[in-house]
Formats: sequence, structure tokens, C-alpha cells
Amino acid sequence: MATYSKLIPKKVLFIATRQIGDVLVTTPLISKARELWPEAEFHFLGYRGKLEMLHGNPDIAEVIETSDRPGFGEYLSLFNRIFQRYDLAVVTQPSDRAYLYGLVAAFRRVGVLGGHPQGKDFVVEHKRSKSEKKNAWKKFICIHTVNVDYFNQHVISEKLRLLETFFKNPADLFSKPISVTPPAGEPLTPIIAGELKQPYVVIHPGPLTAYKRWPLAYWQELITYLTKQDFQVVLSASPAKQDVQLNHDIMSLLAEEIKSKVINAAGKLSIPQAGTLIRSAALYIGVDTSITHLAAACNIPTITLFGATPPTNFGPWPNGYIGEQPYQLRARTQTVGNVTILQGPGECVPCRKAGCLDKANSYSECLDLLEPKQVIEAIQKALAN
Repeated sequence: MATYSKLIPKKVLFIATRQIGDVLVTTPLISKARELWPEAEFHFLGYRGKLEMLHGNPDIAEVIETSDRPGFGEYLSLFNRIFQRYDLAVVTQPSDRAYLYGLVAAFRRVGVLGGHPQGKDFVVEHKRSKSEKKNAWKKFICIHTVNVDYFNQHVISEKLRLLETFFKNPADLFSKPISVTPPAGEPLTPIIAGELKQPYVVIHPGPLTAYKRWPLAYWQELITYLTKQDFQVVLSASPAKQDVQLNHDIMSLLAEEIKSKVINAAGKLSIPQAGTLIRSAALYIGVDTSITHLAAACNIPTITLFGATPPTNFGPWPNGYIGEQPYQLRARTQTVGNVTILQGPGECVPCRKAGCLDKANSYSECLDLLEPKQVIEAIQKALAN
């Protein structure tokens, strides 16, 4: 149980040194901190090119960017910029570097502590001991810490619990509707806007890592179904080479009459523009990736395909949900609010490994066995509501 702290900070630094999805899931934490400290000034520190999810966020006064592999000169410049400028640092990632930034920046800190990647149930004694030793200095410099639980604790709840020590009754953190704040939208490019026709469905097939991919032939079948239901399909993707190539491969499988009803927007939209596109869509379908979390935050029907990742940890948050845990660990289909999560079969699901071979370029049998029929059934239910 956290010890109650009466601290009322004037300046707070939030630190999220990871991917864009990890930045987005800090927004409920920021909103709750704003309720707690309405007069405080909030700054945010993260990696360069990963902070677009905060575009237009009304609670953030200043965004501080750093590279993910800074040299000595950049470290020195950043430390000079943030040195003891803050009353409180909120360290939302368990990395040593994030804690170092928090130590430099603020008089007091709260932070997330990592453990064994497979969660506490998988940790043998010597690994637990090693993890505890590694975390000892982090606990020592913090007034409050929260342990990661990759299977049982949702990442939104994990972040919110960083504020437990500032509540007389920590249960109050989860007694009101909790929502993710999407970035403010920006106008679409004239070319994309000119091609759009209502109604349309946004599909984002490209995850950060290959083991979260769904088979190409399944996307072909799904897109063919949607176009025959008189939907235009917009294929979304980041500018990353593998994502652009994935969209190209999907397009190459489509018959010409189907292809004419599909817009390939790979690499053509910023994150705020993607938000604009998604907000006007009839439906969003995607894999376990940051844009899927954005879609859920935009309050449209969102269908997501999960393989190795536990939805109890990183399922897209259904906006307005009250409580700590929206999802079950394993269910072929589960719908909460505007979000439907689909999982493939198998007692090993979810394993939280990097696919069946436990490496980034692995396949995932659970996704290979998640057939288009299951997705089409979810589409029909989502559009009927």
C-alpha cells in the first residue's frame, strides 16, 4: 500500500522513452494528474519522432525530445536543460535511462519497475533475485513505485497507479470514466481527401514486429469482403520500409475491380492526420500496434487481432471504461465498449513471447489460425450496433 503524500508540485516532468503507443497510453495518467494538480505545469520527455501522439494535448506545456541513442554531448545538453527544474518526475518506463533522466530532473520521483519479461509466474528464484537487485536503486530514489505485471495488469492501470501515493483512497483512481486522449487532428492531404468516399473502413495491417502479422491471404479475403459490402477501404501504414512493402504485397493480391476501391495511404499521413482519417471511418481493423490504440481513442468501432500479447496488459483501452481491467486474458472474441479483441486458438495464447520461435521475425501460429471468418463475424456485429 502506497504511503499518502501531500506533495502539490508546481512543475511535473512525465518521461516515456519508448514507442509512440507507449506515449499515447500515458494520456489518462496526464489527465488524472491534471485533475489532481490543476495549477501545475506539465512537461513531457521522450524520443524524437515518437511524440506526435501528444500533438495538441491541452495539458502539456512543453515537449522535450531526445534521440534514442544520445551521445555524450546530447546527454550533457539535455541534463543542463532539465537539471532539477521539476518538483516531480513521473517515470512511466522501467528502463535505467528513463530513471536517470528522472533523477537528474526532479527532487522527487515515482516510477514503473520492470521484472522478468514473462511476468511473475514465470520467474525462477535466481531471476527474481536478479531483477530485485537491478530495481533496488530505482526504488530507493522514488517515493512510490509500481511493478509491471504483463499478464494481469493493464498498462493504463499501471500508469495511473503511479499517482496512488497522492490519493488518500487509491481506489478513487478508477472510480470515474477513464479515457485516452488522441492527438488533435490535422487536415488530410488533398490527394487522400479527394479520393475518399463514404462509407470507408481503415485497415492497418503492419505491426512493429513480424510475429504480430496476420497472413497476406487473409487480408486479401477481408478486403474483398468489405468492398463487396460497398465499403471503400483505406490501407494505412507508417513510412517504414517493411510497412510500405507489406501494403504493396497486399495490394498486389487484389483483383483489379477490388483494387480500384482501395486507397493505399502507406507513408502518406502523419499521426494527427491518421487521427483525422480514423475519426470519420465507419470501422477500423488492425493488428496489435499503436495506431489501433489511436483508433480506440477516436471512439469508433475498433477490431484488433491479438496473438502473443496479453490483451489484459495492452489491449486498446475502451474510452470511458470505469475500473482497472476491461479484458479477459483469453477469449476468442471479447467486446468492451467500442473495442473488439480477437484471439486465435491454443492453450498457449497469449504467451507474451516473440511468436512461436521467440524472435522478432517469427511466425505466430495463433494468428495463422485466426481465420477471416472470425473477423467478418466481428465486423457484422460491430456495424449492427
